[in-house]
Amino acid sequence: MAINIVLLGPPGAGKGTQAKRLEAAYGMVQLSTGDMLRAAVAAGTPTGLRAKAVMEAGKLVDDEILIAMISERLSQPDASRGAIFDGFPRTVPQAEALDALLAGRGMRLDHVIELKVDDAALVERISGRYSCRKCGAGYHDRFQQPARAGVCDSCGGTDFLRRADDNAETVRKRLSEYYAKTAPILPYYQARGALCGVDGMADMDRVTAALAAILGPRPAGDAR
Repeated sequence: MAINIVLLGPPGAGKGTQAKRLEAAYGMVQLSTGDMLRAAVAAGTPTGLRAKAVMEAGKLVDDEILIAMISERLSQPDASRGAIFDGFPRTVPQAEALDALLAGRGMRLDHVIELKVDDAALVERISGRYSCRKCGAGYHDRFQQPARAGVCDSCGGTDFLRRADDNAETVRKRLSEYYAKTAPILPYYQARGALCGVDGMADMDRVTAALAAILGPRPAGDAR
């Protein structure tokens, strides 16, 4: 039985990490609009060609193209067990368009799950991140430092890097943008009885367990 969900939450809430875990556990596919857009353009699909023309003109891809792209993606065999919408919808019109698309395909959203976070803690979580330049292993100024200062636990590398946008000022700006533009869709889903929340500040395993409690048992016969 297919399960279709939306994961909501500000940048750094852990949506991508949890989506990967749900993919492995339930056989669902993570649908990130950014990834789908790049794949559609590279594959030269009808929607991809439309999107490419818009982007080459220096414009933003509109909702109509995004919905058409999602429809194409849902038609692929690996989406038969359900989808995890990550990064879409971002606005009420997009939420309405997604509902209409799914209804037209005889589908629906089973859950809309908000990963709730504490803003100050999230700023600390993101702004303290850094990684090994050689192998990509992740670390944190406070929560996960190498066993030997300045030496990667995984590969022994000594060169580390931080993402340019992983700083407190940028994170606060991204949070403000989320609350201004995306958070207004929460009442939309709450009014439909689809919204539930999970403590996104808990450790990753506890968040995964909370999501599994909402989704229910893994489908029978899933060998993953």
